[in-house]
Amino acid sequence: MSAAPHTPAPKNLGRTALICAGVAMGMTGLSFAAVPLYDMFCKATGFGGTPMTGTAGAGKVLDRTMAVRFDANVAPGLGWTFTPESPDISLRVGETKTVFYKITNKSSRASTGIASYNIAPEKGAAYFVKIQCFCFTEHTLQPGESLEAPVVFYIDPEIAGNRELDGMKAITLSYTYFASKAGQPLAQGGTAPAKGDAATSNL
Repeated sequence: MSAAPHTPAPKNLGRTALICAGVAMGMTGLSFAAVPLYDMFCKATGFGGTPMTGTAGAGKVLDRTMAVRFDANVAPGLGWTFTPESPDISLRVGETKTVFYKITNKSSRASTGIASYNIAPEKGAAYFVKIQCFCFTEHTLQPGESLEAPVVFYIDPEIAGNRELDGMKAITLSYTYFASKAGQPLAQGGTAPAKGDAATSNL
């Protein structure tokens, strides 16, 4: 019985391996880029209840009036108090407003916190424009130390062009302060919360 003919090894085996390695490296790079890209997308579109970001006022003010409610939360274990100067305000669409939050470390040790935020209802996020905010910035407070932090915002007049939102009378801006490590919020179990996990009030 004759031996089976020898099958030559593919000449392009090394090239194929290089291509596969390149694809794997590219996918890894994309996975690292996904979080900041997703965050940029949310801030630019209001997707997922993320407020828009702006650098200046709306440029025009409408007669339409809306309410903005302020929800402040502190994750277990941080030992801080966190309250807005007012639970809600009324403003005209396009009018720029500043609201201060007071943050106090009630614990007996220095600690670092970072705030995340969300908007409810989610459809309103595309029209809530944040000019200045303390969110996603680490703050370290000594025992008993307090900090007053502003949020500057307006409701985009473009909301008047969305007939589906004609009945929207109020928007809730919800913040949650987490203990922070290396710029990342830590949940009670010591891991960073998934995007969108920040507490949101129901209207």
